Amino acid sequence: MADSLVIVESPAKAKTIGKYLGSKYIVKASMGHIRDLPKSQTGVEVENGFNPKYITIRGKGSVLKELKDASKKVKNVYLAADPDREGEAIAWHLAHYLELDEANSCRVVFNEITKQAVKDAFKTPRPINMDLVNAQQARRILDRLVGYKISPLLWKKVKKGLSAGRVQSVTVKLVIDRENEILAFVPEEYWTITAKLHKGDAVFEAKFHSIAGEKRELGSEADVQSILGAMNGAPFTVSDVREKERLRNPAPPFITSSLQQEAARKLGFRASKTMSVAQQLYEGVDLGKEGTVGLITYMRTDSTRISPIAQEEAKEFIESKYGPSYFPDEPRIYLKKNSNAQDAHEAIRPTSVLREPDQMKEFLTRDQMRLYKLVWERFVASQMSSAVLDTMTVDLKAGETVLYRAVGSKVKFPGFMKVYVEGNDDGNTNDDEKFLPALSIGDTITAENIDPKQHFTQPPPRYTEARLVKTLEELGIGRPSTYAPTLETVQKRGYVAIEEKKFIPTELGELVSQLMEEFFPEILDAEFTAQMEEELDHVEDGKENWVKVLSDFYESFEKRLKIAEEEMKEIELQDEVSDELCEKCGRPLVYKMGRFGKFLACSGFPECRNTKPIVKEIGVTCPKCAKGSIIERRSKKGRVFYGCNLYPECDFVSWDKPAGKPCPSCGGMMVEKRSKAGIKLQCTQCDHSEQAADDADQEHEQEQV
Repeated sequence: MADSLVIVESPAKAKTIGKYLGSKYIVKASMGHIRDLPKSQTGVEVENGFNPKYITIRGKGSVLKELKDASKKVKNVYLAADPDREGEAIAWHLAHYLELDEANSCRVVFNEITKQAVKDAFKTPRPINMDLVNAQQARRILDRLVGYKISPLLWKKVKKGLSAGRVQSVTVKLVIDRENEILAFVPEEYWTITAKLHKGDAVFEAKFHSIAGEKRELGSEADVQSILGAMNGAPFTVSDVREKERLRNPAPPFITSSLQQEAARKLGFRASKTMSVAQQLYEGVDLGKEGTVGLITYMRTDSTRISPIAQEEAKEFIESKYGPSYFPDEPRIYLKKNSNAQDAHEAIRPTSVLREPDQMKEFLTRDQMRLYKLVWERFVASQMSSAVLDTMTVDLKAGETVLYRAVGSKVKFPGFMKVYVEGNDDGNTNDDEKFLPALSIGDTITAENIDPKQHFTQPPPRYTEARLVKTLEELGIGRPSTYAPTLETVQKRGYVAIEEKKFIPTELGELVSQLMEEFFPEILDAEFTAQMEEELDHVEDGKENWVKVLSDFYESFEKRLKIAEEEMKEIELQDEVSDELCEKCGRPLVYKMGRFGKFLACSGFPECRNTKPIVKEIGVTCPKCAKGSIIERRSKKGRVFYGCNLYPECDFVSWDKPAGKPCPSCGGMMVEKRSKAGIKLQCTQCDHSEQAADDADQEHEQEQV
C-alpha cells in the first residue's frame, strides 16, 4: 500500500515521476493553481495589510476533493510543484487546503525530471519557503491593484473590455516609442565604393576606406566623383598586410529569454509556442524501453549555472566525440546577470547530453525535435573550446592618396562552431568566411570593376518577438515566466498587431498609452517597473517585507487614481468607415484592428456580426485555374499565405508568394524565397532558381543597412 501522496501541477508530470517513485507513492496533479483572487472584485483588503481574499478556482472542486480524500489515506504528503515562485505559491495553497503544516518538510523540488534527480529530491524535502510565496503574492497583488483599479476607469472613459497592467503597459509603450522613432526618422544619403579585384584566378572585394590618411564619409555623388578622380585610373597596390589570430567564444547555455529569442530566429516559434513545447520536453517524453523521461531542465530560469555533474558528462562526451582539443583547459563558468547569492536554478540544458537529437527523433514530434536539438546543441557548444579564426586585413592604394581595405577570415580551428553558432536578429549566424588570396606588400592587383552605390540610412527596425523579449530583459522588465503571457495579452487586448512578424501599435493602444502616460506616468516608466522587479527579488531573498513594498507603491498610486477619476475626459472611439457595404445587412463595413492586423466588420454590430478579411491582391493570375487572382490571406494563427480569390471554386494555396512568371526551364510556378542574401525566385517543380528583380534586391539591401 502507498504511504505517501505526491502532488504536482500536470498529469504529464505526474505520469513521469510516478514511474520513478514506485508503488509506495501516489502521484496526482492539481492542474495548476487551486486558489486565486476572485475575478468579480479586486480581492485585496488594502486597509488590512493588503490581505488577499483567495477563493477556490471555479471547476477545481472535483480535483480538490480527490486530493483531500487521497491525503487522508497516507502518512506523508509531498508538494512537488515547479521550482520557482509560482510553484512555491501552488504548494502553499495546497498546504493550506489540505491543512498541512507549512513548516514541516513537505516541499520537494527538482530542476530536472529524471529518475536520479527525483529520487535525490525526495531524500531532502524542506518546508515551504515563505519568502518565495510572498514574492509571488506581492507580484499578484501588485498587478491586481493596477489592473482592477485602472481598467474600470478605462471602461468608463473609453470603452468596455480595456485593461491596464504593469508589464503590459510598458511593453505597449516600447512598441509605440519605436513606431514614433520610425515616423520621425529622416533618411540620410550615403555612398560606398566597392572594388572587385582579382589576383590570378582569385576574386575578392575591397571597400574605399580613406584619402590622404583621413577616413572620409561619402555623403553624395560629388564625394564619390572626387575619390574616383583622385584615383585617376591608377592600379591597386598592396600597401599593408596584417594577419592575426582571433578567438571566438561560445554563447552561454540558454536561459528563458535567450531560448525564446533563438527559437524565434531559427525556428520561427512564437514565445508562447516555445514555452509550451519546452514544457512538454521538461515534463517527460516516452522513450520506449527507457520509459518516460524529462529531456530538458526547468525552462523558466534566468540562471546560466551548470551543475558539476552535467559539466563532467559534457566533458566526457565532447572529448569522446570530437577529441580532447574541443574541450577547454578548464570547464566554462557563465556568470548570471545581476547575480545574487541564491542562484538555485540551472540554465536550460538537456538532462543528459548522451541523448543526442538524432537518437530522440523517433520519439518526438517535429516541434519537440527542433526545440530539443536547439537546446542540446546550445548546451554542448557552450562547454566547448573557443573557435580560432585567422583574420587578414589588407590595405590597397589606388593612386597616391586613396586607400581601399579588404578584410577576410577563415576558420583555423572550429571549436564550438562545429556544433552550433548563435543567430542574431538579422537572421544570420555571422559565421561566414570571407576568402582573401595570399597577398604581399607591393603586389599589383587588377581591378575588374569599381562599383559606387547610393544608400540611405534606415530607421530602427520594428520589434520582432525576439527583439522585444531581449529589450524587456535588458531593461529588467518582467521575469522569465512573464515574457510569453505579456506578449499574448497586448495582442489579445488589441493594443498591438503583428504585420510581417513585427509589432505595430494600434490606434487603441496609442490612445490607452497616452492616457496612462498622462495620469499614471510611473506605470509606463521602464526604470520604475524594473525597480519594482528588483524589490520583488529582494522579497524573494528575504531582504524586504512584501507588505511594505506594496504599501510604498500604493501610497502614490492611490493619489494618482483619485486625480484620474476626476480629470480624465470621456473619449469616443470612431471606427474608420470603408467604402464597402455589408453583404448581409447592407450597412457600411468599418475597419477594426485584431491581433493579426486590420479586418472589416459590420458597423451594425452587435445586431450583425459579419466580418471579412481585407483582400490584398498581388497582381498575379492564379496558376491553377487561370481565371482568379492571387490574394494575400492569413491563417487562424496569423500566418500569411496566398490563395485564389475564387475559393472555394478554386482551392489553390501557397505559403510562398507566387512570382507571376513561369519557370524558364520547365514552365512550373515560380515563388519568392527570402534570405539575408536577397530575394530569389525558386521553381516549385524543378531545381531552377534565379535572382529577383533589381528593385527587390535593392529594397532588401537597404533593410540590412
